[in-house]
Parts: sequence; C-alpha cells; structure tokens
Amino acid sequence: MTDSVPTIRLAVLDIAGTTVDEGGAVYRVLAAVATDAGHPPADAELRRWMGADKRAALAALTGTDDAEQIERLHDDFVARLHEAYAAAPPEPLPGVPAALAALRGAGASVVLTTGFDRQVTGPLLAALPREFTGELDGVVCAEEVGAGRPDPAMIHRAMELTGVTDPAAVLTAGDTVLDVEAGRNAGAALVVGVLSGAQTRDELGAASPTHVLGGVADLPALLQVAPAV
Repeated sequence: MTDSVPTIRLAVLDIAGTTVDEGGAVYRVLAAVATDAGHPPADAELRRWMGADKRAALAALTGTDDAEQIERLHDDFVARLHEAYAAAPPEPLPGVPAALAALRGAGASVVLTTGFDRQVTGPLLAALPREFTGELDGVVCAEEVGAGRPDPAMIHRAMELTGVTDPAAVLTAGDTVLDVEAGRNAGAALVVGVLSGAQTRDELGAASPTHVLGGVADLPALLQVAPAV
C-alpha cells in the first residue's frame, strides 16, 4: 500500500451479492415467504430490507411483532433457501478469491458479515471452494451480536475478532444501502458500495459511501495492493 490510501488492517465484507453469487435466491425466497403469509411485498419495500437481519425483514414485510410467528416465518425461509441452494449452489463472485488473497497478503484480515443466521451461513460457506473460505479470518452473523445493519455491531465484532481497534484501519464493502450505512456508522476509513449485487449506483450513492466499485475484485486496485499470484 502507499501513503495515498489508508493502511487497511481489516476488510469487513458482506456475503450474498458482494463476495458470493447465490443467484438472488435470498430475495426471491424472502418475497415468497411474505407473499404466502398474505403480505406480497412491493419491490421498493423488499429493496428497503436488502442486507438486513432476516428475522427483522420478515417481521417488517409481514407486519407482525409476534415472536413465535416470526420464528415460523424464518424457519420457512431457511428451509426454502436450503432448497434453492441445493438446486443452484452458490459460487464466489468473479475475482473474489484472488482479491481476498491479495488483501491478506498485504496484511489485512478478512471477515464476512451477514444478515443470515448460522443455519443458512454454514451450509452456504460449506458449498464454496477452499480458495475462498481459506482466506477468511472470521464470519459474523447478525443474530450473534443482537443487531443487524445499519447498526455497526457486526463490524465491531469483526474488529474484536481480529484485534483491530482503530476504525481508521477498517474497510467495509457491501452491495446494499444498509451495508454502506453500517460502514459509515462504524466510522470505517473506507466504505465501499459494490455493484455486483442487489442495488444500483444511484441507490448506493445516496447513502454516501467513500467509493462505489464494480465489485470486491476491484478492492486491491483501490488499495494499491499487488494482485495475488
């Protein structure tokens, strides 16, 4: 890295649509579960909950605050998502494994954060190649910290896991407005919106990221890090 960019010691990255291509299954399933519960979501409403904790999203989309009902909806969501992933297994987005290797080679830890719980995250990661998962220093799920995005709690936990105490040494990246807001709320030095997933340049730009890039594969160039060989 050079003096023209911050020295990044931790990259906190979203999973679906940011580092992993899961074909948009999560939002199709989320919409289907809400619809079958009698609350078909408008596209704008669904997009508002992209990147959020999935229990919180289901509660909002169906208009319920009943904890048992939310758990039933979430169980349905998890079961359907497993079926979707079995039919079309997720894969790393192009260039992501090499980008993660480059970041770690330059001295940065890499932690994934997600609004999925471990019921979804575990099988999803198990389906991915070692060249991807072997570059990870940790994974944080929203349910484990008691708050989903835009709360910065998952980023703070990633910092704790890796011993990084200064947000000026942290980069965050994600494909949704909530990802960007969480990065800004954490005070991260670089808050990157990526166009590889759910939302557009205009949508991400409205949340004031420091950068909007095509994808995580572009992070080494942003940080002026040599590509992995």
